[in-house]
Amino acid sequence: MVRKLVGWPRWLLVSALIVSLCPVLKADPVAPGPSDRQITFMVALMLKREHLSRHPLDKEISQRCIATFLKSLDPMKVYFYQSDIDNFMRHKDELSDAIRRGDVSFAYTVFRTFLQRVDERVKTVDAVLAGPIDFNVDEQMVADRDVAQYPKSTAEASDRWRQRIKYDLLVLKASDKDKKEGQEARDKLQRRYHSFAKRMHQTSSSELLEMYLNSFTTAFDPHTDYMSPDTQRDFDIAMSLELEGIGAQLQTEDSYAVVKKIVPGGAADRDGRLKVEDKVVAVGEGDDGEMTDVTDMKIRDVVKLIRGKRGTLVRLDVIPVGGSEHKLYKIVREKIELKDSEARGKVFEAGRKPNGGAYRVGVIELPSFYRDMAGDRRGSTTFKSTTRDVKAILDDFNRQGVDAVVLDLRRNGGGALNEAISLTGLFINDGPVVQVKDADGRVQPYNDIDPGVTWSGPLVVMISKFSASASEILAGAIQDYNRGLIVGDRATHGKGTVQSLLDLGAQLFRVPNAEPMGALKITMQQFYRPDGDSTQKRGVVSDIELPSLTTHLDVGEGDLDYALPFDRVAGASLKRFDNVNPGITSQLRRLSEQRVQNSEKFQRELRRIARYKEQKAKKHITLKEDKFLQERAELNADKEEEKVFEEHSELRGGEIKRDYYLDEVLAIATDYINLQQLATVRPSTAGASN
Repeated sequence: MVRKLVGWPRWLLVSALIVSLCPVLKADPVAPGPSDRQITFMVALMLKREHLSRHPLDKEISQRCIATFLKSLDPMKVYFYQSDIDNFMRHKDELSDAIRRGDVSFAYTVFRTFLQRVDERVKTVDAVLAGPIDFNVDEQMVADRDVAQYPKSTAEASDRWRQRIKYDLLVLKASDKDKKEGQEARDKLQRRYHSFAKRMHQTSSSELLEMYLNSFTTAFDPHTDYMSPDTQRDFDIAMSLELEGIGAQLQTEDSYAVVKKIVPGGAADRDGRLKVEDKVVAVGEGDDGEMTDVTDMKIRDVVKLIRGKRGTLVRLDVIPVGGSEHKLYKIVREKIELKDSEARGKVFEAGRKPNGGAYRVGVIELPSFYRDMAGDRRGSTTFKSTTRDVKAILDDFNRQGVDAVVLDLRRNGGGALNEAISLTGLFINDGPVVQVKDADGRVQPYNDIDPGVTWSGPLVVMISKFSASASEILAGAIQDYNRGLIVGDRATHGKGTVQSLLDLGAQLFRVPNAEPMGALKITMQQFYRPDGDSTQKRGVVSDIELPSLTTHLDVGEGDLDYALPFDRVAGASLKRFDNVNPGITSQLRRLSEQRVQNSEKFQRELRRIARYKEQKAKKHITLKEDKFLQERAELNADKEEEKVFEEHSELRGGEIKRDYYLDEVLAIATDYINLQQLATVRPSTAGASN
């Protein structure tokens, strides 16, 4: 079965600092795996036949591939010498032909050189950490990859690393969390570098293949990916919102697997002993299975050890947060429902009705357009579905008599295409929701096929630059139908393409339950709004923009390498509503701007944005301690980005929280209700059209 997807976009987060590696383990990938040639051949074949762009496997694709692969390994140009790059670039026109034949030997050539250079650098890093460092020298470090150059000599490479270590120590000193100085800070950095080194040397052939093939697939567009069998399993879990395990999210931190979240209602939550920030140092299967030391282990491998069939027991050797004594926890695995990714709703009171009472506004937070693909394939009538969950919330809102609905898509990166269509249908009676064009230029509209409207009242859709794919389909349709207001960042992400998930084993062997070989998520179609405009690169522009740092982050489709261009098709025939018109929008915008100008918190956000843009424009970072700490005290652009990404990617769970931003959206919603009520006493100028 081919699965249609319109999410999620690839967020290209490149760390400002690449830590050094060391050859502690001898598990380096030495040769392609037994299935690598078949996988590579199939990926190349399907890209040639099926990709929307019909781009040939030519020199341009080869050159994009090598540039992306080198960037993924060495984003800040601190490992490879310029001479290494010159040697690699001799093959820049040949990679497409090699991949077409199933040959990935170039990846091993580059990776072996990478590890060799890293092993040389780690000695320099240790030497720098062991020696004196002068923080009073007025010098700068290059912070922009486009400005940075690969070192041409050992001396130049060593000096670059001296600066990077100095920068790292200053970051630790300035960090609110650490504020480490002296030997403690140096020890922390050394542990971090060596830990990361060990994990890198554990890179498997499968992981290297995935990295290399993704450099090739993303040469066609940013959303075409090869998924290894492990990645494909993780993807299915994300879509189905359930797994079997203990219900704990882990993250690598200074050699340890650290608990970052306990999933509410999961096995670990009910057991009660495992806490956030606990360190998991060993894992054992059952009552008497051997304990495996997971210190310095890749987080994916740690998770594999902890996951397992429901009803089975796992033992965890844990160092509790704030302590040093080891504790042994036995936890029975269970089916874990990832409810933090589900739609959730809450009713808020806001504004004043003419009779003096408060309006009731129902807010729905929707983190993704999820759909249990496996349950769907089995023909289950109760499989997990976004539309089913949101409809239940809207039915409850109707019973409570809410006056308006706010749909929050700010953290929603997309998901299943059919869920985007059916969910939009909850707000319109019928008609086209999205149009889809394939590589042959054929355009097909996808209509709301379920007559009737679950919510017919005032609707506000909240968006951000992180709202992508399926979110943009819904927001674009709501805007084209004049069905509701779009409020938030200047525009959404701008991902206007549809991906299909092709199982490589099934494609190659043409039999069910074929050998797991991973999958190709490939862009095969482009979607268009009912009025004919694509959202590609442009996104959906908000009717009312609110100040937010996310508008200014480089996370949009236009910021990604090799994004496909904007396009449009003929508009479809549709019956528009008269809920929104330029007059209402203009009045609502004016009222909102007045509140924003008088809001201390929004004005603080505007000052934060100005400082962020000023820092981001700098190509160099000062390494003089007093200047560095002063700049960080004013604003840390990297930390601001990190904070925003965490807010938009973490599974928050719990009730929807009311803050100054949501307060303004609720005020817009109540203004909207009032203006609509005033409009009912006048003849409407916005009728049905096509």
